[in-house]
Amino acid sequence: MQFAKRLERIPPYLFVEIDRKRAQLLARGVDIINLGVGDPDKPTPTAIREAMHEAIEDPATHNYPPYQGIREFREAAIAWMERRFGVGGLDPDREAIASIGSKEAIHNTFLAFVDPGDCTLIPDPGYPVYRTATLFAGGEPYAMPLKAENGFLPDLTAIPETVARRAKLLWVNYPNNPTGAVAPLAFFEKLVAFCRDYEILLCHDHAYSEVGYDGYRAPSVLQVPGAKEVAIEFHSLSKSYNMTGWRIGFVVGAAIGIKGLSQVKSNVDSGAFKAIQRAAIAAFSTPEAEVQAVMSVYQQRRDFIVAGLQELGWPLAAPQATLYVWAAVPPGYTSSEFANLLLDRCGIVVPPGNGYGAAGEGFFRIALTVSQERMAAALDRMKAAGIRYERSLKSSG
Repeated sequence: MQFAKRLERIPPYLFVEIDRKRAQLLARGVDIINLGVGDPDKPTPTAIREAMHEAIEDPATHNYPPYQGIREFREAAIAWMERRFGVGGLDPDREAIASIGSKEAIHNTFLAFVDPGDCTLIPDPGYPVYRTATLFAGGEPYAMPLKAENGFLPDLTAIPETVARRAKLLWVNYPNNPTGAVAPLAFFEKLVAFCRDYEILLCHDHAYSEVGYDGYRAPSVLQVPGAKEVAIEFHSLSKSYNMTGWRIGFVVGAAIGIKGLSQVKSNVDSGAFKAIQRAAIAAFSTPEAEVQAVMSVYQQRRDFIVAGLQELGWPLAAPQATLYVWAAVPPGYTSSEFANLLLDRCGIVVPPGNGYGAAGEGFFRIALTVSQERMAAALDRMKAAGIRYERSLKSSG
């Protein structure tokens, strides 16, 4: 029995490999500090859990849901888009669809629009699914490098004309995973114009829309006039409301994008559990003060880890958004070498930057989803091991 040939093109998913190494060390009794995965450590808000309990008791939630999601959920998502971003006029039947979190919707969008040989424009570094989903669909990913000197925004002028004309999808993600970068509305305007000129579907992964610090509020690409003709936006309740395990989100925007995604979904899944959709409706009504209380915890952690790394010599600025700190590896190391050094000498798990693409080489990512006490322990271990930015442990042995 042999695997399909397509699997030969798919590398192991980044966090699967990290979990394998972590499990080996745990089996040896090592106390692991996992700074790897952006999985919120706070519970889902009480009102959402209570709405779920109530919905489960209703037999009407126990049968198959509509493929597009229950209408009440789609209407609530649209109402939230108008309150949050001022994006009005979305049609719940043609321009909105429920998703099982963001990951499945992202993957299914590639299946809906990419034929073998088609090109996709994806950020590098970026969420690994953009690349693997391209390969699953038989497409050819074209990496748009995200460079520090450009604020980790892609340079659209560097995309060759021949590539742009072959491209079916262009993916961006701001606030950005893994870099923590943010994008102004003016940049989204350039993206919309570019995609309109080349007849490309613009896909904005907005999973971190509500994770902002120091008063920062991320814009939506659909705020750009005319964006709804060429763009779809992916939202997830995972990070905003501590609902990663619930697997619920939505996609809104261009009717053709929603239609393609709907056609794939109706053939490969049976939709999100109705009770979860009802709980998600309650999530949209979470008081802003409650959301910001959670974000203030992440901000405190961000400030703590950034200050701690700066004390160890890291040239680092605090990110304005996301659950991540994107930091350079010390001179003399590759990303993988430094990640392995932290694991072997300190029992600290971080993903290497090259796991997010070739342009991520030279960086590593820290998640803010562990307690400040564990962060303090991680910094103490690094100090004890003599790990600093300026100094290469390779040369010192």
